[in-house]
Amino acid sequence: MIVALQVAFGLVALLGAASTALIRDSYGKVISLGVLVAGILPFIVDRGYVDVAITVSLIAPIATIFILMAVRRAEA
Repeated sequence: MIVALQVAFGLVALLGAASTALIRDSYGKVISLGVLVAGILPFIVDRGYVDVAITVSLIAPIATIFILMAVRRAEA
C-alpha cells in the first residue's frame, strides 16, 4: 500500500478510536465506531483478507442500525 494512504487510514482509525473513547453521547459513540471501522478496513484488505473485509463491511452497518435502535429505546 502507498505510504501516504497508510498514514491517512491510520489517522482515521486513531481519530475514530480517540473520539469513541472521549465522546459520552451514545449516538456519537456509534458514529465514531463506524469511523474506526472505516479506518481499519483498508488494512484488512491490504493483508489479503478480502472475504473478511466483505463480511465486516456487510455486518458493521447492520450492527450499527441495531445498536442505534437499542440506544434509542433505552433513552426513551
